[in-house]
Amino acid sequence: MEPTRDYPLFGGAFSATLPPGAIDVSDLRPVPDNQEVFCHRVTDQSLIIELLELQAHVQGEEAARYHFEDVGGVQEARAVQVETVQPLVLENLALRGCCQEAWLLSGQQQVAKENQQVAKYVTLHQALLRLPQYQTDLLLTFNQPPPENRSSLVPENLSILPWSLGDFEQLVTSLTLHDPNIFGPQ
Repeated sequence: MEPTRDYPLFGGAFSATLPPGAIDVSDLRPVPDNQEVFCHRVTDQSLIIELLELQAHVQGEEAARYHFEDVGGVQEARAVQVETVQPLVLENLALRGCCQEAWLLSGQQQVAKENQQVAKYVTLHQALLRLPQYQTDLLLTFNQPPPENRSSLVPENLSILPWSLGDFEQLVTSLTLHDPNIFGPQ
């Protein structure tokens, strides 16, 4: 299965390359207007693209940590642990013309699914693309929960492999802005 190239996001204001087997969650349930959410066809993996207000009070690596901890708070995580934070090379981004700085953070959060008591560690990879001229922090999140059970890996499902960090990096580097009016009057 091939990745979906130039998939329109936010009403066509952006586009990106999605990994194979991505399902648009907005076809299944309501999604906030500032988010695009995709889930894997077989695994519990998900991708979230969020347009957030620029957090000008934090800079550099601390901005990536701020957003990771903020997501942990929203998810009511029982524990959050940052494993790595590294700068992304702006020249590799389709958004290099308007992105002032970019960071890739990997970490874990201990969260319970809705209606469940048991909290499990979920690996998160987050890319933070900072667009100060639009007063926006673009946050892309790749959620990799532990496999619930191996029964989903039956032969008929093996044609759709779990997403990799490379799939996420392709999403991040391919994200393209087509209509800056999405940010409102500048």
